[in-house]
Amino acid sequence: MQLYNTLSAEERAELIEQAGENRLTLSFYAYAKIQDPQQFRDDLFLAWNALDALGRTYVAHEGINAQMSVPASKFDAFRDTLEQYDFMKGIRLNVAVEQDDLSFLKLTVKVRNKIVADGLNDDTFDVTNKGIHLKAKEFNEMLADPNTVVVDFRNHYESEVGHFVGAITPDVDTFRESLPKIKDELNDIKEEKNLLMYCTGGIRCEKASAYFKHHGFKNVYQLEGGIIEYTRQVKAEGLDSKFIGKNFVFDHRLGERITDDVIANCHQCGKPCDTHVNCANEACHLLFIQCDECAEKMHGCCSDECLDIIQLPEDEQKRLRQGVQKGNLIFKKGRSESLKFQKERNVFDEIKAVKVSTVTQIRKKQVERKVLVGVVQHYFTKAGVGQFEMSKEIQVGDKIAIVGPTTGDERLTVVKIMVNGQEATVAKEGDRMTMELSFRVRKNDQLFKIID
Repeated sequence: MQLYNTLSAEERAELIEQAGENRLTLSFYAYAKIQDPQQFRDDLFLAWNALDALGRTYVAHEGINAQMSVPASKFDAFRDTLEQYDFMKGIRLNVAVEQDDLSFLKLTVKVRNKIVADGLNDDTFDVTNKGIHLKAKEFNEMLADPNTVVVDFRNHYESEVGHFVGAITPDVDTFRESLPKIKDELNDIKEEKNLLMYCTGGIRCEKASAYFKHHGFKNVYQLEGGIIEYTRQVKAEGLDSKFIGKNFVFDHRLGERITDDVIANCHQCGKPCDTHVNCANEACHLLFIQCDECAEKMHGCCSDECLDIIQLPEDEQKRLRQGVQKGNLIFKKGRSESLKFQKERNVFDEIKAVKVSTVTQIRKKQVERKVLVGVVQHYFTKAGVGQFEMSKEIQVGDKIAIVGPTTGDERLTVVKIMVNGQEATVAKEGDRMTMELSFRVRKNDQLFKIID
């Protein structure tokens, strides 16, 4: 009985691309009393693994919180696995605004103490006494009420790239930090103002609204289904989107565009930009905002120190990062002294939107068929030549992509190749092929043939 992943992320990505089937990225949550979270976890893993469903899910005695990627053809079958449980019958599945077949590359289902790390002792208040849910139209109407205070219950790296107009955007790293800060700041108005709250999919507000009602806030409201459902309703009903910018998401995409407003800046050069990346140095992996020009100049790194490290042989890089704990850095965006253009603001400052004529779109792989045909063996720096070991055939005129963690996703057409030391027009399985490249590649980068 398989209860864990057997494929690496790279192997899974290759299988997905070879399959050529569209996938749906979605999320859902439910609070419920689960007697045996471990058994619940194992049952879900077996059911979802059989459907080739991927994603990140947390289960606890208090419920489930999931972000998933599901083959479009198996969407109904996936929903059926949820409907087997009474507390998930009719559950809303928040389908992503923008789709990417590679949003998740592993199936992870973990048992946790809580489905969201809120830092609260639930025994001290009634978690079912929640705020009033509002749909998009109602939310817009309450936003226009001068007696309303709207609060973003997401973290600083989320609100920096997108938020509702006029929202309070706490400068915090975690959800648990925001609760006491907001309570103390708004304590004087808790009986007279409408407290309107929102988050990505609604799960954080479920607990936060009960927490604030427990602390004496009289008029507590929350956006039903969060930003994801709000965007769907805005499009379906032709409403004016009061959310501006990009919605940060916790998968491969790191964001989905809601409006053409860019309200953030590149942390390295300061130009308008809202593209999140993780530092290409695996021992760092810092999350930060980087424009295309800086990405090319810095090879996806956050600092010169990290840039130096990724030039080292892979074995040396592994040795340097052995024992390094990077988990706490991944989402501490903008918390590095090497980033010169971080936004500095007080906890309750309002961020003003900046309109730009050209919007930097989310970097993601194109939806296309690609076949793995080889891997990089060596790069000759002075000659600007890459050497590949071929596993399948390519020929002059083929469109190819060279993909790697620091190389990125480089596209070109094969013009001239050398095969086993001789100029040729075709390279076959087992051949050692070399070609001139205008960019640096690294050992084990993958060579794909693009199928039109």
